[in-house]
Amino acid sequence: MTGLRALTLCESRLFLRDRANAFYTLLFPALLLAVLGLIPFFGDRPPELGGLRLIDVYVPVVIALALAATALQGLPALLAGYREQRVLRRLRTTPVRPETLLLAVLLMTLGVTAVSMVLVLAVGRLGFGVALPANPVGFALAVLLAAAAVHALGLLVSAVASTGRAGSALGSLLFFPLMFFGGMWLPRDAMPALLRAISDYTPLGAGVGAIQAASAGSWPQLLHLGALLVWTLAAGWMAARLFRWE
Repeated sequence: MTGLRALTLCESRLFLRDRANAFYTLLFPALLLAVLGLIPFFGDRPPELGGLRLIDVYVPVVIALALAATALQGLPALLAGYREQRVLRRLRTTPVRPETLLLAVLLMTLGVTAVSMVLVLAVGRLGFGVALPANPVGFALAVLLAAAAVHALGLLVSAVASTGRAGSALGSLLFFPLMFFGGMWLPRDAMPALLRAISDYTPLGAGVGAIQAASAGSWPQLLHLGALLVWTLAAGWMAARLFRWE
């Protein structure tokens, strides 16, 4: 536990020293929501959204963006870079196992994502009157399962990427289509039936759907929770089978 604590603090310091990455991961989602909220039509209530404003719908989407950016772009670049630089190999000669570093990196990324999510909720509430989640327990469950699903995918990308640049590129290839199905460019409620059905089975589509339901006071659909669990188990299993320390 001492080694894990020390490595987690070390990874956190390294993360904060990279100011561009820290800005993008911690502050960009909240700033993006602020910019969207200042666009006049984001205060409108299109009939297909069931009386909600666009800004209300986009808070869960921006939370999903914060999760995905860390898990699919930051995590693979970091872990594949460590493999490329033989950091993981050198750790095997010390009392600290490579698995401890892997856990420390995951704890750091989850902590960063949690801070980013709190900032998004604060901007939505204080800046634009977006209600806080009406079902906090369901909201926490939805966020945890969504985080688990995208981090499992991030570990899978880390397992197959040969270099840090390759990890970042492969993660980006997943990031943009998954964000589309999560409703970044077209809200899920406004999607045609076929796109909406596909979205329900994708990690970010299911994640946004579950977060939206909990935010409105309902429990997330079993379809969405089940999809997130399947993605977590399947991607996690494949990552464990394919992961190489050197």
